[in-house]
Amino acid sequence: MQAIESTNLENKLIALKERVSLSDSLIVAYSGGVDSALLASVAHQVLGNKSLAVIAKSPSITDIEINKAISLSKTVGFSCHIIKTQEIERPEYKANQPNRCYFCKDTLYQELSKLASKLNYKTVANGTNHDDLGDYRPGIKAASDHGVISPLAEVGLTKTDIRALSRDMNLPTWDKPAQACLASRVPYGTQISSKLLNRIGAAEQVLRDLGFDQLRVRDHNTVARIELPISEFDKLLTPSIKQEITKRLKSLGYKYITIDIEGFRSGSMNE
Repeated sequence: MQAIESTNLENKLIALKERVSLSDSLIVAYSGGVDSALLASVAHQVLGNKSLAVIAKSPSITDIEINKAISLSKTVGFSCHIIKTQEIERPEYKANQPNRCYFCKDTLYQELSKLASKLNYKTVANGTNHDDLGDYRPGIKAASDHGVISPLAEVGLTKTDIRALSRDMNLPTWDKPAQACLASRVPYGTQISSKLLNRIGAAEQVLRDLGFDQLRVRDHNTVARIELPISEFDKLLTPSIKQEITKRLKSLGYKYITIDIEGFRSGSMNE
């Protein structure tokens, strides 16, 4: 069974390289996450200097994550370019309705398309994987609207596949926890602002500083709802750690610090 799975994975990697090669020159929408890191790495292998990873700097992602992504590109050896996006200025994005992601990705792909035209790259690609196609992802429509391709999804690569390939290729992202933009921590209908996103980013960094990795801090105005794997609850409730989290999150303006007893789960705001 393991040999069959290995062969299937190898075939998907071959298909991915073939799909990338059809693009001749490629800009990869890069975030430093497991999906886009694999795509950027493969694109570099196949196309060399005809591929370019581009990361968008905005209030939706912390500077720490931006710096990690840049560091990764240097470690692996692919080119990385930084642009600034202003989705936070769009009323549709700030309104934070369930289709918020569309306007964020629409802004991103507009900027990437402009850059591709300016630098003479033929195609823009994203890191959407096959699993994403079955999830609620308004950003997929934005990709379609702008002619952005999704090579990982096209060749049937799942998140599990991508982690396995990343491990085989010695990419340090192979076991990186899934990340999402900071706006995903805010209940739909609550207005998005740079100040709010900065607070969420700072709150999550408090927990990372204390050794937690897979986490979300959901922002409910005066309430910080912490999501962690249930296996880490005991650590969180260690008196010294609990006191430190309480003190530092209250200093950010939260009045109540809570734990979600259902534990960590991506996309819980869509429930």
